[in-house]
Amino acid sequence: MISPRTGRHERAHRGARVAVVFALAFGLVAAPHLSSPTAAVASADDTDDAADDSTIQLSLRAGVHGVVQPGAPVTVVASVQNDTDETLTAGRVTVELNRTPLSSSEALTAWLDSGEAAGSFTPLGTDDSLPVPESENITVPVSAPASAVGDLTAGVYPLRGSLSATGLSSDATASSVLIVNADASRQITVLVPITATPKDGALLTSDELTALTAPDGALTAQLDGVAGTSAVLAIDPLIPAAIRVLGTAAPTSALTWLTRLESLANERFALQPGDADATVQARAELPTLLQPLTLDSYLDPANFAPTSSTAAPTPSASASPSPSPTPSEPELPTDEELTAIAGATGGILWPLGDVQTADLSTFDTYLAADATTVLPSTSLAATASALIDVDGHRVMAADAAASASFSDAAATLDDASRENEITAGIAQLTYAAGTSLLVGLDRDETRTADSLRETILSTSVVAQPTTMQDLRTESPALSTIVGEAGDHRATALSGLLSDESRLTEFASILDDPDVLLSPERLSILRLIGVGTASNFPAAVTSHRMATVATLNAVGVQQPSPIQLFTSAAPLPVWVRNDLPWPVNVILDSRPSDARLDVRPRTEVTAQPASNTRVKVPVEARVGSGELDVHFALTSPTGVHIGEDQTASVTVRAEWESIGLIILGGVIAILLVLGVIRTVVRRRKARESDAAAETPVAP
Repeated sequence: MISPRTGRHERAHRGARVAVVFALAFGLVAAPHLSSPTAAVASADDTDDAADDSTIQLSLRAGVHGVVQPGAPVTVVASVQNDTDETLTAGRVTVELNRTPLSSSEALTAWLDSGEAAGSFTPLGTDDSLPVPESENITVPVSAPASAVGDLTAGVYPLRGSLSATGLSSDATASSVLIVNADASRQITVLVPITATPKDGALLTSDELTALTAPDGALTAQLDGVAGTSAVLAIDPLIPAAIRVLGTAAPTSALTWLTRLESLANERFALQPGDADATVQARAELPTLLQPLTLDSYLDPANFAPTSSTAAPTPSASASPSPSPTPSEPELPTDEELTAIAGATGGILWPLGDVQTADLSTFDTYLAADATTVLPSTSLAATASALIDVDGHRVMAADAAASASFSDAAATLDDASRENEITAGIAQLTYAAGTSLLVGLDRDETRTADSLRETILSTSVVAQPTTMQDLRTESPALSTIVGEAGDHRATALSGLLSDESRLTEFASILDDPDVLLSPERLSILRLIGVGTASNFPAAVTSHRMATVATLNAVGVQQPSPIQLFTSAAPLPVWVRNDLPWPVNVILDSRPSDARLDVRPRTEVTAQPASNTRVKVPVEARVGSGELDVHFALTSPTGVHIGEDQTASVTVRAEWESIGLIILGGVIAILLVLGVIRTVVRRRKARESDAAAETPVAP
């Protein structure tokens, strides 16, 4: 990202200026600007309830992206957009030129912001405009011969126009520039970052890749926009890694995209994984640049077919049949193979611009070589060339003002608004010193192919495209770093790495700790990414809250009070696991006194996203009493897991003896009753038999 933005991109009226332009024929608009509120049909003093968008909008374009050659005639195309609900009557367009060139980039910004410029304006030409139906636009070409333009030297000249017509309370006006370019020897290099951020902050999923690499996907648009241009690509290596880890399960569109990327003729270099900012790592005093942990946890062996097999020899006529070939194990790609960028130039870093000379020395240490660092021109005291030597360190300086304008152009869908930004960017380049120019586009994952392509190609209007390799081999100009470096991100990174250490200990409860740790490292890399710097504080806060939630995802459920009515029985304990993987923990149980004998350690495998019931054997050493049992979880390596819990246990072990006595008594009574019943039944049976045998008297 080329930052900070210049004042032109911080101006309060930028939204109004963009709102008053419209799509023009050939897409060549030269930064129109409403110089005052009187450019609207309804002024602030009107009593009519005119809507804000019911305006007459005027814009200008001259030459090609505002560029003309010295001594050549000029045609200025004025465009009139009628956003009212009535037809605009025929009028007259007048174009004026200020022959005093804008002296600096700051003067250019002031002119585009407020319409203020030194010198006077003289008429360049006029022409009549036809009626404009409601919600339509027309173009009015105003031509001026070379004699009317005058002998202008190379530079940027204020240009303004006005439209007068019946029914307008005041003239509609627009401001632009005329760029006279006489230097055809300069060369320019354009850097285009190719990045894509997954929703979960780790690695792009199959569904995300499918959407991004579809015909209308954002990654497809990136390649469509740079194909056939001279743009130098800065690629996040985690994009090809996300495709390669899927093996044969990768979406067809993603595989096609990767093949196309590798076949492009564009120069390229690799950004840090996740576009991580090297500056924040240097400021955090890391000994080496952060790298992803192993990506093995993302690999499914089933998606990687065996690369070889044991071939059977050709059987002879007399030989017995050979056994069938034995399939070999799938050969999984290494991390280096997953993240490789084919044809990438090494030794280049593109951090944020808040660097110091000491950081450049650290960059050399990180790369174990002389690093080339891409910085915005605002980070340097002077930029007499695009290649700078800072105390022996090589820096490629991208023009900050021009890069900001071209970045906005590449991100703009409206043709007229995009042309405004392109013209402003070209005008800014005219103030750059030296014969070599460098433009670095912002990180932007939503650019359209047409906007990106037009922006890249437009830079050739003022300079010949050149390679990054040629730029790096030029003789550098000398300069120094300016500005103060902030360290708040470095402090936050130290906190993130501290959290990662805690997660590393916590992950010892998993069969494969990398399923947790690898995404965590990728998320940290993306958090310190160049493109996410503007949202850094909020993102860090959210991430650290998620880390705390993960560390608390496994623990002992708060047990209910327990009544123990026997001298030996299991205590029920529930282990909570909110993680999507099974965990291996050890349940430590400790009674508050020796009246209860509890198994001290119980190994538990808690199932994912569930509560697992654990029975802890206990034995009461006294008849009754109340005490507490303290439960804690540790990992197999002894790391404390989750919050400890305490169960209140009431022991009534004497009730077991009482119960046995009562039960014995009941059984004895039942036995006695059974015997009595049997005796009675037998006695009755004998009496019945005796009565039956007694003869009846005659």
